[in-house]
Amino acid sequence: MMANVKQSAEQKMQKSLEALKTDLSKIRSGRAHTGLLDQVTVDYYGAPTAINQLANINLIDARTIGVIPWDKNLANTIEKAIRDSGLGLNPVSVGETIRVPMPLLTEERRRDLTKVVKQEAETVRVAMRNIRRDANAQLKELLKSKEISEDDDRRGQDEIQKLTDRYINEIEKILQAKEAELMAV
Repeated sequence: MMANVKQSAEQKMQKSLEALKTDLSKIRSGRAHTGLLDQVTVDYYGAPTAINQLANINLIDARTIGVIPWDKNLANTIEKAIRDSGLGLNPVSVGETIRVPMPLLTEERRRDLTKVVKQEAETVRVAMRNIRRDANAQLKELLKSKEISEDDDRRGQDEIQKLTDRYINEIEKILQAKEAELMAV
């Protein structure tokens, strides 16, 4: 019983951490990375399709992403999808390749992005605390129904707290790395 509660809490915390990593990967730092275009979809014969399923995506240099469509007729559609994606990117077709240059970030914009990153991290910290609270409530229910002893309840709460601390430390590491990435010129 107690192991199930802990395992469930750990799975939820892991999913929250993965969601944070995904959200932070969308916040660009001025450096190009191919994952930036993962969320962009193109209307491919009536079906929304991810660009990485329609083209090769690679880095031309540190500040430019190259997109080479497999179907050359899709080049204009892919270019329009990137432009309209809300990422603030302005792709340019050069022959068969679509070049996506990353615009420079100003100091003010970097600080704003740092605030956004901190807010994202705080949201996930709150989620972790809520998961801890729910797991502790489940342990209390098990204690109340006499399925576990008071010692097991205390031990379970300590394990849940250690788990929460571990994941919050992970959030801090991810936050510091992203802040350093954003503030690097």
